[in-house]
Amino acid sequence: MSACFTRAQHFTDSSDFNNINIKPLSLYETQYLMSNISSMTAKGLTTYNPLESKINYNRLLLFGGVALGVGTVVHIYQSNAWWQEQSSKFRIVNDWNYALWIDKVGHFFGTHLLAHAFSGAYDAAQIQAEESAVLSAVSALAFELFIEIEDGFGPDWGFSPGDALFDVLGSGFYVSQYYYPFLKNIQPKISYYPSEEFREGRHKSGIIIDDYEGQIYWMGIRVKNILPYQMAKYWPSYLMISVGMGVSDLDGKGNGIREFYVSLDLDTEQIPLYGGFWQFVKNTLNYIHFPMPGIRITPKTAFFAVVF
Repeated sequence: MSACFTRAQHFTDSSDFNNINIKPLSLYETQYLMSNISSMTAKGLTTYNPLESKINYNRLLLFGGVALGVGTVVHIYQSNAWWQEQSSKFRIVNDWNYALWIDKVGHFFGTHLLAHAFSGAYDAAQIQAEESAVLSAVSALAFELFIEIEDGFGPDWGFSPGDALFDVLGSGFYVSQYYYPFLKNIQPKISYYPSEEFREGRHKSGIIIDDYEGQIYWMGIRVKNILPYQMAKYWPSYLMISVGMGVSDLDGKGNGIREFYVSLDLDTEQIPLYGGFWQFVKNTLNYIHFPMPGIRITPKTAFFAVVF
């Protein structure tokens, strides 16, 4: 028995029945529908009414407590490490040129990833998909802005409008992927290999998140889902193409070299494991750009058998 998922054109009169225009769902829409059907089957849901879903408040309180605990630990750590000598005044620092924007892209990625983490908790608590997407984006943005505001009182830091803007863009893109499913074909990713300075212990902060020269941020593209059907059927569903940005030779004063890459990539959502838990695992793995062949486009073109 075969199945064909279609989208029917709206009609208002019985005489229009013979003229219904049946359009096939896109590859993405079909995959998304099948993934949800598989997930519901794995959970033993024989019927599903989205209006009758019941929130699991025990799980919601548990995850809320965990989030609060993690936030408190992070706050205490950062307070001891960076803010022991608090400034009496809130100040704004315009650092648009700092690290050639790689830190700003990192804020976009980090907020998007944090929203994904919150979504796992909200989904497990059986909050509806739309509410989960919105709450996840808002929760991630609130956490990031809390950190930014605390930076504003730090003697060696300041509130960065650029960081805050990219936090907003990261959370906004996350929720936009729910309302505009085509955007699901674009996946933020990261790869990391310690810079020479970090490996030799000469990095100023010694913290991985500040090792900008070891980071490359990517946008993975699900090529199969955007190609015309006659071409898409020949493209492997697990193979993506990613565009990445990295930096080198930073001097701490806004000078350095931006590097742009194009690389093959893997779509871990194609791993044949189904159900809510495995879907979350696959989605999480998709935030990682695994070592694959690629090309550095600028500042000097070079082919790499493996791009980290």
